[in-house]
Amino acid sequence: MHIHIVGICGTFMGGVAQLAKQAGHRVTGCDRAVYPPMSDALRAAGIELIEGFGLEQLELQPDVWVIGNAISRGNPLLEEILNRRLPYSSGPQWLSENILQGRKVCAVAGTHGKTTTTSLLTWIFKEVGLKPGYLIGGVPAWGPKSARLGAMDAPFVIEADEYDTCFFDKRSKFIHYRPTVAILNNLEFDHADIFENLAAIEKQFHHLVRIMPSQGRIIYHSDVRALRRVLSRGVWSPTQSFGAKGDWTLTDTHRVFFQGKSQGVLDLPMPGRYNARNAVAAVAVARYFGVSVQNSLAALASFPGVHRRQEIKGVVRDITVIDDFAHHPTAITQTIGAVKEKMTKGRLLAIFEPRSNTMKLGTMKAALRTSFQEADWVFAYQGAKVSWSIQEALSGIANHLTVSTDIDRLVQKIVEKAQPGDTLLCMSNGAFGGIHTKLLKKLAR
Repeated sequence: MHIHIVGICGTFMGGVAQLAKQAGHRVTGCDRAVYPPMSDALRAAGIELIEGFGLEQLELQPDVWVIGNAISRGNPLLEEILNRRLPYSSGPQWLSENILQGRKVCAVAGTHGKTTTTSLLTWIFKEVGLKPGYLIGGVPAWGPKSARLGAMDAPFVIEADEYDTCFFDKRSKFIHYRPTVAILNNLEFDHADIFENLAAIEKQFHHLVRIMPSQGRIIYHSDVRALRRVLSRGVWSPTQSFGAKGDWTLTDTHRVFFQGKSQGVLDLPMPGRYNARNAVAAVAVARYFGVSVQNSLAALASFPGVHRRQEIKGVVRDITVIDDFAHHPTAITQTIGAVKEKMTKGRLLAIFEPRSNTMKLGTMKAALRTSFQEADWVFAYQGAKVSWSIQEALSGIANHLTVSTDIDRLVQKIVEKAQPGDTLLCMSNGAFGGIHTKLLKKLAR
């Protein structure tokens, strides 16, 4: 089969492309901005990439056009596909019908921690020799590929996003995956461009619960009220909980308990209690597939991490530059806390870009004021598409806040402020204008 992916360079669609290629299909694709690192990974996999959405691509005559969820009506190539009544599908639907059929799918859902938890669970399965398949919405530190077929009889771990599927299918992506096991990690309001309120997201999560098999398993965070509301609507699968009073609990010293019995100590290289909870959820799923808790804990002790999750980009003049994907107020709070926990000297300079659609709309700007409480200084980039004033939203920390509409000027302000021993924590769900490289070069001078 020849598939042509329209909108190929996102992490999910790039993962679909890699899986399709590994499965023996011919894969081509296009996007508005074909750029590294995804473009490098796709070309290395032998996938032909085309810049833009020109109609000359119709001459490729693929068996099916796979449309990414970033593609909207008005896109010239999409309009011609519809006008000519050519066969098309969404990424999640194609994946479900051609890759996930017959697999033991483990779906990792939640507002935060999906990429890390998916990577943690995949790492456990890899370390115990199960040869898992996976599709991760980021790049794991153990290799350049974010997706791999794995063995057919092994678990397939997938990051289960609640974002909508495609222009013609407004259900959440995870509805298509039909998992055997699901992790419901947490649930807060996000994606204000798609969902009108938290109740709308809870409804999508319950749609996932409704398709879970009675011989499957749901692992959920019992401390989260929204998840308890989701399950109160009805659940037809066995459940296990993790949290303060869950089936799985974690002490302050990271000792793991299951139903009141000690299972061992979690020694996770990534700091932060939220990462430890992610790991406990992964251990619970691995146990469902026959992996002992002790073997899981041993595997997690060597977990190499995930790119863009507390990733150290470099150290210059004893000043450390860290990159992190945090963009939701809760994730910002947790990430700052985790980095501070690991620091032994100096100050934490938090550098923030409100880039997600939700943040650009200003839906959660009021919550940001408390997100930066543990930072010693805050630097923020006021991008052209940010419709609200960062200076006003963070007025409560105005005595240690610098806002700029120019990234190069912001870099200069950061470098002037930074001292040996400091940590510069950059947080954005995008490339942030290459600020990490700019900081390291400027510090080196």
